[in-house]
Amino acid sequence: MDDKEFNALADAMLARIEAALEASDADLDFELAAGGVLEIEFADRSKIIVNRHGVAQEIWVAARSGGFHFRWDGKRWCDTRDGRELLEKLTELATQQAGEPVDLG
Repeated sequence: MDDKEFNALADAMLARIEAALEASDADLDFELAAGGVLEIEFADRSKIIVNRHGVAQEIWVAARSGGFHFRWDGKRWCDTRDGRELLEKLTELATQQAGEPVDLG
């Protein structure tokens, strides 16, 4: 995949996550900054950072429980370690940090 395709796919996923956060009733705040960095802040002031990494052509997630890398497999963004889908994993991580259900799927 070339850089243009990667950026389009990553931007679409970041926009999808942003829309899901907007629709969520969870106690959190978020901001999508220039350069494709999405910062999610929870009531306890902990954060999850989601950003695109162009060199590796991955979306990276940094959460309290660790760091995760997701690569496009032609259909979806999959964790490079266990193959889980990005929104599924991010929903789990956000729910853990929020202490309440956060549905991003």
